[in-house]
Amino acid sequence: MTESPPPTQPSDAMFDASKITRPDDSLLVYYALVAACTVIGFPFVFIPLWIRFKTLSYRFDDTGVSMCWGYFFRREVHLTYRRLQDIHVTRNIVERWMGLSKLPLQTASGTAGATMQIEGIRDPEPLRDFLYAQMRGARNDSLDPESVDSDDQVLGVLTEIRDELRRIRNVPEGDDR
Repeated sequence: MTESPPPTQPSDAMFDASKITRPDDSLLVYYALVAACTVIGFPFVFIPLWIRFKTLSYRFDDTGVSMCWGYFFRREVHLTYRRLQDIHVTRNIVERWMGLSKLPLQTASGTAGATMQIEGIRDPEPLRDFLYAQMRGARNDSLDPESVDSDDQVLGVLTEIRDELRRIRNVPEGDDR
């Protein structure tokens, strides 16, 4: 008698975003190709991109996404899942050839560009789905039962005021009830 293989889990159940801490190594090759396109400006373009690649790191935790990079001018960006508004997957033709993707994360900050751009990701769909799930979960958590109860109380008070104003309007002038 042969044993049947265990049922396979959906890929979303096995995806762990916390394992993504650095961009894929092929991002450095992409940066070299971008710098090579400038021919004479290669060192001026490649060195800052090399520094960015060497120092770029990501962190996905329970509250949000963090990204930091830079030797001389260190930049750190942290976005909570609650602030996320939209997530895209973008690839130019070279990135598609190399199998790389970018995930621009947008907030409601009012700027046209992305607040954070996660670069050098292979197979970005599970990460995008994870971020969407976290974003929805963060929004649902904001509706705690106490705030709903207080909203019901406020609605009740406003309804009483409305009813009282309607009753006052129906009272003839000079009647001091």
